Order: sequence, then C-alpha cells, then structure tokens
Amino acid sequence: MNSRLFGVGAALSVLAVVGGLSVPASSAPAAGSAGALPLGPADLPETRTTRQLQPGVTLTRIVRGADAPALGWTVEVSIPGGAGSPDPDAPPAALNDRASADELVAHLREDGFEARAEEVIAPATADFAGGTLGWRVRVGEFGAQSAATAERTRLRTAGFTGAAVYRGWDGEPTDRGPWRIDVLTIDPHRFRGALRASYGPDLEKRETTSQLVAAAGATAGVNAGFFVLDPNAGAPGDPAGVGVYGGRLLSEPVGTRPSLVIQDSGRRTGIARLTWQGKLAGRGASIPLDGINRVPGLIRNCGGTADDTPTSLPLHDTTCKDDDELVAFTGEFSGKTPGGEGLEAVLDRHGRVLEVRSPRGGSLPEGGSSVQATGRYVSQLAELAKIGRQLRIQAVLKDADGRTVSPSTSTSILNGGPELVRDGRTHITVAADGMVQPGNPSFYYGWVHKRNPRTLAGVDAAGRTVLVTADGRSTGALGLSIPESAAVAKALGLRDAINLDGGGSTTMVADGHVINAPSDATGERPVGDALLVLPGRD
Repeated sequence: MNSRLFGVGAALSVLAVVGGLSVPASSAPAAGSAGALPLGPADLPETRTTRQLQPGVTLTRIVRGADAPALGWTVEVSIPGGAGSPDPDAPPAALNDRASADELVAHLREDGFEARAEEVIAPATADFAGGTLGWRVRVGEFGAQSAATAERTRLRTAGFTGAAVYRGWDGEPTDRGPWRIDVLTIDPHRFRGALRASYGPDLEKRETTSQLVAAAGATAGVNAGFFVLDPNAGAPGDPAGVGVYGGRLLSEPVGTRPSLVIQDSGRRTGIARLTWQGKLAGRGASIPLDGINRVPGLIRNCGGTADDTPTSLPLHDTTCKDDDELVAFTGEFSGKTPGGEGLEAVLDRHGRVLEVRSPRGGSLPEGGSSVQATGRYVSQLAELAKIGRQLRIQAVLKDADGRTVSPSTSTSILNGGPELVRDGRTHITVAADGMVQPGNPSFYYGWVHKRNPRTLAGVDAAGRTVLVTADGRSTGALGLSIPESAAVAKALGLRDAINLDGGGSTTMVADGHVINAPSDATGERPVGDALLVLPGRD
C-alpha cells in the first residue's frame, strides 16, 4: 500500500486525502509510448496511435498481433462430481478433480463425442501459490464458432451441459493475439481540467459510461468500480465496495480491499487499502453501523462484520447475508430508501428525528438522512431514536495503520481489486481480495486465469494517472488474464496499479464516442460509476 496517501480526518462525509505525495517533474514519455507489451511472442507486430484530447490528456490505441491467425473453437463441458469426488452432489463446474474429469470423458466417448481432459495450471501471485487449479473437459476442435455451437447443441441433446469457447481466451503465452488496448494518460503538470468519479443522479440507478460522460460534459471517461447488478444482491448500481464522491463517503469498504484514490483531480493519485468505522450516536449511547447506502442484510463482495455469513472476509462476486444490521442512508442513495421488515429513523438535515417508521422504506426530507435497523438492532434503534431527539451518524475511513483519514471535496475513491503493481513491482493480491475461493476453483479459472475484458488504473513514476481498457471475449481482441493485466500495467510504466470492474462493464469514451468494443451482446452496459476527465478551465 502507498503510505504517502493519508492525513487526518472526521465524520460521515469522510474520505482519504492524498497528503504529502511528492511528484517528480514530468519528463518521461506518455504511458502509451513505453516498450512493447509483454503479450504473446516477442516478434509480434505492434502499432500505437496517440492523440491529444486536451492539454495534459493523451489517448493511445495499442494493437498487438493484428495479423494473428485465427485459433480454433471447442466446447467446454461442465463436470459433475464423480464417484471419487469430495462432493459428488456438487453442481457441475468448469473445473473438477482429475477422477471426475476422466469419468466424464469416458461417458462422452461412450456417446460418440471426441472428448479430452486438460490440466489447468495457474501461475503464482503475491499471495497465491498457483499450481494445478483442476481439470477441464473439452470436446472437439472447430474452425468456426457456428460448428462449436452446433456441437454444444448436440451435447445438450445427449444430456450434457457446456459452452462454445474460443481457445484464444485460455491465456496461453504462445498465442499471437490480437490484443486491442486503449490508454488514457493524465499529466498533472499540464492538465488543467478535473478528474472525478460520478455515479449519476443517484447511487441506486445504473447509467452507461457514455451517459455519465455526456451528463458531465466530460472529454473522456472509463467505467470504474464493482457494483450490484442483480436485485437479489442489493440495489442495482450500488457500489460493491468503497465509494467516495466529491468528499462524501457514500459506500463503505469491503474488508481491506484496495481502492483507487484520486486527489486534486489527478494531481496526486494512489492505491490504498482502507477500512472504516461507523456508528449512530446520541444521548450518551451509540450503535455500530454495518453499512452505508445499501440494502440491509445483503453485503456484496462480503468483507463486512464477524456475524456475516458465509464469511466476514472479502469474497468476490458473492453476496453475504446478515439478519442483524444497522445501515445509514443519505439523499444520494435514491428517491426512497429500501423497504422491508425492521425499523427506520428518519432525520432532518440537522440530525433531529422526524419519524420512526416500520416497516422501513420511504422518502427522505431535503438534506436529510435515515438509519435502518433489522433483527436485534430494531429494539436498540427504537430506544435511541425518539421523535425530536438529536442523533449523529458518524463514519470514518482508516488507513492501513489505523489512522483516521481526512475528507477533501476534490478527492474520489473507487473500489477495485486485486492490486496489480506495487512500488513498480508486480504484486497481484488475489487471495487477500477474495478471488481465491475455497472449494470453487472454477471461479478463479473464469475470473482470474482466463482472458476477459479489463479496466485498469494506476499512477506512473512521473505522477501521471493512467486509465487502461483492454477489449476481450471476441476473436478480434483476446482480453487479458489478471497476471497479463499486471504485466501490461508494469510495461506501461505504472508504479502502482489496480484492477477495476471489467468484463461487460469495460468501456472507454472519448470525444463523445465509445472507442472500445464492449463485450455484452446488448452493447454498452449500464454501470455503477465512472471516472471522468473534464475539460480545462478557460
């Protein structure tokens, strides 16, 4: 973690100040003009096209391996637990133990399919030993997606499940591409605009990156943090981790997962691991807060309190549960707070209790807030929140040394993970950040090991903020694995770098146009928030 980021600070509108960050004079070339990317064989052709979007902001398009020969398609078959599996009743998965894979291969061959089992080996990272993740089962080799899809249909008719996959997405170092990567570089010594995060009109609703760019009149922007997508996991659009916007802490951290800290519009940028503490206080008593601006009982990406299930540690793309919670809401959340069983104390702009309602849910007064209680916290809130009583919602962010960090209206903090580069060295933290999931190697295989579209962010040795998107999930752009993402970030000269939300969310907008190729079949995906580059001052 970058220890240069923090000072001291206070209450609900809390965020980190990047204090004392020394930035050397900018004399290095733009990030996009560094040496060749470490993707595929060294002899691959690579082209770079750079243009200036506004003073201090450059956009570089990197295409590597444009003439790569097409790789084949295959069908990856889901593997049920075999007779020797530790959990024979587990649902079919992309990876399993070798005995289960071999058993499936035998059944497939009996039914006339050309099946094979393949070992999947992952490289080591900073906190994960790597090695054999498991075994996958594949059927056939096809020159076209249509042929693989036809074979998948035939497999389904025979009672098997699977998906047509392009072999270029596997992450083999011998693949020749192509890769398509876009790099935004913001030079603090020449940049006179603003760099800030935006979530749109409210936290609950999702907007596309291009909508957020247009609404703010931004020159450019990229999608940013992880967010709730499924209504069963919370409020769609709500950040799934820390979110600080314009100096206000509007979403709490996930455990100690890393975050991107943008201070003074990118004039000081860093990566930090923050925690938080919150409480509702009044009349000599207080109740600890579990969260800010999220549906009580649903903790996306986990990393909450000790009574959360199945874990209090970060667990990526998982929604933990807790029947006993106290969650604070601000006007930024939505037009109304979530409904449901429990109790809600509604406060005016001065913190006086205006209403205590049950069931919970409803509108907030102008400038007001509320606190919702479920389970065992209902009686505690009822005792503390009397009509007309003054209450205080307090929330503070803490740095890795436990020190309170200060707010700044020019600072944005966005959730992400894992770390990719620390102090100029590759430093991938998949275990600490919940991407290594015990008993579920298929998650690591699909999310970390395989190539996907990615959005990365970081800062280089000259203090420039660098935002990167890599297209993927197509034959024209393979995407990046997480280890490849770290290698790219390091090759671009980043001193510290983090992975942001990727997959179908990966989007870069410049001069009013989406310049990359979002991978969702429906086009650009609505997201929770974006990081925007705003025009300079006249």
